[in-house]
Amino acid sequence: MLRDKLLLEIDKLKTPEGYLRAGYPNYFFLFGRDSLISSWQMIEINPIIAKNTLKILAKYQGKVINNKSEEEPGKILHEYRFKHKDQLVFPHLEFPYFGSVDSTPLFVIVAEKYFEKTNDKNFLLQIWDNIIRALNWLAVYGDPDQDNFIEYKRRNPYGLFHQGWRDNFEDHLKIIPPVAIVEVQGYAYAAYRAGIKLAEYFSKDDSLKNLWTEKAEALKNAFQKAFWWEKEQYYYLALAKNKKPKKSVSSNPGHLLFSGIVPEEAMQKLVKRLFKEDIFTSFGIRTVSENDPDFNYSSYHLGSIWPHDNWVIYYGLKQAGFSKEAERIKQALLSAYRELGQIPELFGVKNDEIISLSSGARQYEKRLKKTIKANSLQAWAICGLLNMIWED
Repeated sequence: MLRDKLLLEIDKLKTPEGYLRAGYPNYFFLFGRDSLISSWQMIEINPIIAKNTLKILAKYQGKVINNKSEEEPGKILHEYRFKHKDQLVFPHLEFPYFGSVDSTPLFVIVAEKYFEKTNDKNFLLQIWDNIIRALNWLAVYGDPDQDNFIEYKRRNPYGLFHQGWRDNFEDHLKIIPPVAIVEVQGYAYAAYRAGIKLAEYFSKDDSLKNLWTEKAEALKNAFQKAFWWEKEQYYYLALAKNKKPKKSVSSNPGHLLFSGIVPEEAMQKLVKRLFKEDIFTSFGIRTVSENDPDFNYSSYHLGSIWPHDNWVIYYGLKQAGFSKEAERIKQALLSAYRELGQIPELFGVKNDEIISLSSGARQYEKRLKKTIKANSLQAWAICGLLNMIWED
C-alpha cells in the first residue's frame, strides 16, 4: 500500500529528536526550510513532527549579527550539519548557517498550523518569544530598506547567492541583489497573519497584534502594484536591485495561493497561467516555463519538476477553492510515482516523458567538483505526496 511505503520512507529520515532530515543520501541533516515544510505536510498525520521541528529550530534561533554564518537576531537557520564531515566542504561558512530568507516566516506559519491542529497552549507558550523574535526579524532585518518587501543579499561572499527555495551559491537565477523573491512576500504576509491569530491567545495586550496587522496590510497593498506582470497576467519572479522586475514565468507565484496576499481579481488569472502547457505537464508543474531562455528539463532549478513545489501549489489551490486544479496536480504526482517507482527530490519531463534525475540525467555541481544526483529519499517530496493521499 502506497501510504505504508511512504510512512516507512519518512521513518528513515526521522531523527532521535523527532524532526525530519531533509534527504538521503544528500542533505541528511537539519534544514530549516525543508524540515518546516515537511512537518507542515505531516501536521494532519503526525503533528508531533512539527512540534519537534519547531523546538529544535527555536533552540538555534539567531541571537546576534554574524556575517560568516549570516546569523541575525530572530532569524531561523538554513542548515545545521552539526559535526557532520561535510562541514569540511564549507570552510568559509559557520554552522548553524542562516542563509535562508524563508525559514523564518515558515517557522511562524508552521507554529500557527500546529496550534490550530493540537491546541497545545503549553508548547506555544514555550516558543511564543521565538515567534515574536521571528516576526521582528521580518520587520527589521528582512526588510532593511523598509519598503515592506522581504529581501536577501548574502553577507558572507562564500555563502548562498540566492536564498529562497531555489537557492544556489551562484547567480543561476540571474537576479542582482538585494532580491525580493515573489513567494517570500506571500510567506511573510501569511506569517504576519499567523502571528495575529496567535496573539489573540498569547499576547498580553493588542500592541503586537496592531503592529503585525499594520505590517501585513502595508505588504499586501504594496505587493500587487510592484509584482503584477500585466503582459503575462501573472507575477514576476522577483524584484532585483533598484526594484527592477525579473521577468521569468516560474512556479514560484503558485506559492502565493495559500497566503492570502493575492487579491480576488488576480486569483483566477494566476491559476490559469499555472496550467498553461509551457509550464504544466502531465507529471506536474515545472520550476520554469519551457519558453524561458534558460529552460533545461534536467536543470536542478531551471526546468525540472519538484514534488514539494507542486505540493505548496496544491495546498494553496485547495485553500483557495480550486479543487479541480488541485486534483490535477495530485494525479500528476501520482503518475510520476507510478512511472518512477518513487517520489524523488526532483525529476525532469521531456516531450511529455518523465526522466529520472536520480540515476539518469545528472547535475554537475562546480562547487563540490563532483556529480550530484537527485535524492531518491527527500522528506518534503515524500510527505507532500502522503499528505495528498492521506484521506483517500
